[in-house]
Amino acid sequence: MHGVVHGKTIELNENPGIDDGQTVQVVVNFSKSSRPWGEGIRRSAGCWANYPEMDAVMEQIQKDRKIERRKQEAE
Repeated sequence: MHGVVHGKTIELNENPGIDDGQTVQVVVNFSKSSRPWGEGIRRSAGCWANYPEMDAVMEQIQKDRKIERRKQEAE
């Protein structure tokens, strides 16, 4: 059975078939994430996730920052 930990609560992905309030013993094992590597970062991008021009925008920002740093170092 799999679940997700939220603080001191474990939310199970399915009904364990145990009466509510029943005392149980729990053994916890870590499982690998079902999401592919980088999925969390992609999801955190929000509305930018499906914006194909974003790579070009970020490259321009990086270039602008490098130019600005060079100006500051020259002063």
